[in-house]
Formats: sequence, C-alpha cells, structure tokens
Amino acid sequence: MSSTINHLHHHHRIDGQISPLTSSCPHLADFRSRNGAKPFRALQDCLRVKPPGGRAGIRREPSEVPRCAACGDSSPSRLYACVACAAVFCHAPSGGPSHASAHAASMPLGGHEIAVDVDRAELFCCACRDQIYDRDFDAAVVLCQSAALKSAITVQSSGNPENMRKRRRVDYRPWSPDVRERLLMDNGSSVLDCEIDRPRGLRGLNNLGNTCFMNSVLQALLHTPPLRDYFLSDRHNRYYCQLKNANGMIKGVKLCLACDVDAMFSAVFSGDRKPYSPAKFLYSWWQHASNLASYDQQDAHEFFISMLDGIHENVERDRGKRHGDCCIAHRVFSGILRSDVMCMACGFTSTTYDPCVDISLDLEPHQVTAHGKTSAKSHPSSNSEANGFSSTQIPTTSTLIGCLDRFTRPERLGSDQKFFCQQCQVSQESLKQMSIRKLPLVSCFHIKRFEHSHTRKMSRKVDRYLQFPFSLDMAPYLSSSILRSRFGNRVFSFEGDDGDDVAANEMSSEFELFAVVTHSGKLDAGHYVTYLRLSNQWYKCDDAWITRVNENVVRAAQGYMMFYVQKMLYYRASAQVCPS
Repeated sequence: MSSTINHLHHHHRIDGQISPLTSSCPHLADFRSRNGAKPFRALQDCLRVKPPGGRAGIRREPSEVPRCAACGDSSPSRLYACVACAAVFCHAPSGGPSHASAHAASMPLGGHEIAVDVDRAELFCCACRDQIYDRDFDAAVVLCQSAALKSAITVQSSGNPENMRKRRRVDYRPWSPDVRERLLMDNGSSVLDCEIDRPRGLRGLNNLGNTCFMNSVLQALLHTPPLRDYFLSDRHNRYYCQLKNANGMIKGVKLCLACDVDAMFSAVFSGDRKPYSPAKFLYSWWQHASNLASYDQQDAHEFFISMLDGIHENVERDRGKRHGDCCIAHRVFSGILRSDVMCMACGFTSTTYDPCVDISLDLEPHQVTAHGKTSAKSHPSSNSEANGFSSTQIPTTSTLIGCLDRFTRPERLGSDQKFFCQQCQVSQESLKQMSIRKLPLVSCFHIKRFEHSHTRKMSRKVDRYLQFPFSLDMAPYLSSSILRSRFGNRVFSFEGDDGDDVAANEMSSEFELFAVVTHSGKLDAGHYVTYLRLSNQWYKCDDAWITRVNENVVRAAQGYMMFYVQKMLYYRASAQVCPS
C-alpha cells in the first residue's frame, strides 16, 4: 500500500490553483497551492472497490495488514495514509489520541496535514481532525466506483443480452469544451455579471407579514440542485402552461403553483440583487392551501409538504409512471419507507411500503450525566435551571445519526397494539422495524421540535441542541442493509425489490448537507432562518438579509429541517443515451 501511495508523488505540480469547489479547510488550500490537483486525480489508480458497488478504499495486497507507524496497532478507530509521505497513522474520533495529527504537527515545513482513510477512501485533515471535500479527489473516487461497477456488470451479464440492457449505466466522465464547442458557447451566450461576495441566484426574500416560514423553505428549494436545474432548463415553461390552461382557469381550475415557482426561479437568478417579493406565489399557494391562508405564522414543515403537494397537483404527469416519477416534486424528494411487523410467537412478518417526501425524527431521549454517571431522564429543554439540573449535571447531545438509529431500531409494540398474525390467526405481540427501501435524490429530515398534548391541551417547543453532520452515509438505514444484518450476507435480494434499485441505493447512499432551516424563539412567536451552502461557502438567509457566515455558526444552529443531496447521482441509461 505504501508503494501505491508513493506513486502519487510522480504527479505533483505547483500551479497555484485552488479549486473553488473544495472545503474551506486552510490546510487543504495550502496543499493544493503546493501540489496542484494532480495527486488527487492520480489517486484513482490507488483505489479499489470491493465488493463491486461497495465503498472505495486504498488498494493493497490481500495479505497486507495496515498498521499505525507510531503504535503498531492495526485495529484502532480509523487508519489514515498521509498523502504527502504515504505513512499510515491512527486517529481516534471524539477527542481521543491521534497519531495522525501528531505526525502532521511534527513536520516543521508543513504539508502533511492531508490524509486518506485507508478503508473508506475519504479525505481527512489531520490538523482540523475533520473530513474535508475536494472536487478532484471526489471525481477520482467516482471514476473508480463506476469502473468497478461496469466491470462487475460486464462479468455478470456476459452471455445474457437482456441483463446487459437492464443493468447498463451511464459512466461518469469529466468534460471540458473543445474548440468548436467553446466557439458555439461564446457566440450564443453573454458574460454573467456576478458579484464576488455573493453567488448568482442568492437573493433576499421580503417578509410579507409573518412569512419567514415561507421564505426559509423557499430559499432551500431555490437552491436544491435537481429542482434548480429542472426549472432553469425550462422544463416547466409558465407561458406555455398558462396558454394551454387559459380556458380551464375560467372554469375555476386552481392556479398552477409550478408556474409561479418557474417565475420565481427566473426572478431570483436574473442577476438582480434587490430583495424579491414572492407575493404572487403566496397568493397561488393560498389557493391550494385555503386552511393556511392568513398572515399568521405557520409551520415551515407544514408549508414544505403543502408546497410539494401543490406542485404535484398541477404539473402534467404520466399516470402510467410510479409515484416517485410522476412529477418533479416527487422525482427530487420522494423516497419509500419499509415497515416490517414481526409476530413474536411464530416469526411471521408483515411488510408494507409507504412513499414519503421527508422523514420526521424524534430527538433522542434526554440523557443526563452527573458525577461521571449517565441516567436517562425525559426533559424536553436544555435549560438546566428550568429542569432542576444541578451544576454538575450536563445534558448529553442529541445527534442526527442517533435519531436515525432510533428511527430504524426494532421497537416492541405494547399489548394494546397487538396485530393480527395471518399465520397464528390471532392477535399477537410484535416487533416493528422501519427502514428505507428507496432513497430520494434529496433527503429532507424534519426534527419534531413542536409537541402537542391532546390530553393536557397544551403545546410546547423542544429547544434542545441537535448535532448534525455535513456528510451523511445512509447505507446503514437501507432496507437491504438492515435485512442483511438480520438474516446474514447470504440474503442479496428481497421480495418486491428490483435488483437495480438495490444497487442504485447502495451506490448513492452518501449525502452532503446544503441547507438548514432553523427556528428560534417560542412556539407561537418564533422566527425562521435558513443557512445555505453555495460554492463551498455558507450564507445566512434571514428574509431580505443575506450574510456570509462561518460553518461553525451553522453547526451551532438549532436545526429544524436539514436538506441533504446525493453526492453521486446514479442514472439509468435511456434508449437515446445508450441504445441497445
């Protein structure tokens, strides 16, 4: 493995170029200024994917066991290979010892801060002790995974043309225009007037009277990559749609919400920097959600669901397509949840599937640490005085990973929730487990911060802090992963599952955070703000005001809705792209 990493040094070049699509880590910027992008591009030859469709790692001999050069341990939390010198060192997360960080700090001239996870092929800064992102490194990993998948499909499909047709995929290939294409681009386009301090399309939204709930969600949707690309490529032309439905509107057909979304995209990405007033969109939305038509403060999550329903209702769709493919709203956000209820008497399992456009998560049960011991206490607020915590009692932190673990954990249903077992022919106690059968392009996680008690006739807000990652691997929560852990790796396909869908899920399980909707204040008198990640920089969108912020500000925010987009999109090859 060491010789593999050393191979990179034949490709170093100092060109002073720093990609705008890299992490804000200063050590990564320094590494690129010293070496350019060639080390990351050349890394493709040093990676291996095993089994096909799995996670990439550093290529090594089967008998070779990587060990930490400092302590000689081969099984710590993580092992990282220094990109500069190929030395392997261990790193323990959560504040533990880190020989990788010590190695980087011991170099007087620097340049040894960047390393690669030996088993996961993820880029890591030993000085920041955090994962980082680089466009060229990510492209190398994608190319390696695509090549491995293509090779596996070729082997599996040899002698069976039907399988080859079904499993063919569009390979990822970097592209840059040639001379002819550049000439066509120059003749048919004009130079964008982009300001240095703000990306194009980042525009404030005026508050029209307690409409921060709407503005916060609109900012997230306006910068949702697949949704943005759909409307900016004129896939829904409002002029054509309005002309076609002119007669229908006279008969009382509701206004097309997608047309107003199209108009809003045009206005926001027009280059105008003045705050935009989405008044026409608000009026159209009121037509679709008359029960919410008022100037009272509304729930941002409820608005999000209502808006997607409005787009789905009016966009022309093919009724022969599946639910997730019927309109742009569902093509971007729709996933499928799997629910397994197992009889505890005989083991019979009843399985149901439900489409969803987001996942609502409960915060983890409140854990309180006192004098080094941990006890479970159910407190909705992190205010220690209000909950009677002493100065030595510290509430533990809830995490998005913990919420997802809890969401997919087997749950024993109470005696009052017995289900009728078709095999026993009587009602039995049961175990229920949720999992994700199909991942959406964009995953939206809604945190249940507003609690309503019908028995006590009261409502309250949960102000506890939630820690959420910037990169998220959804593989542990897939139905395929959970069923394999339940039945063993001998299970490769499941009833009702398409093999291609399982492969697509497992290939596209890694997501990246791009928007966070936050809520501050009380239940009935709060304020919504959105944080957006654009061109690797975070921005705070507070109605009409847009400000640049540090990522630590985002990490400290009280997340209410988090939007993650797939790092690698997995395409089915159409007949036009790859004819049989």
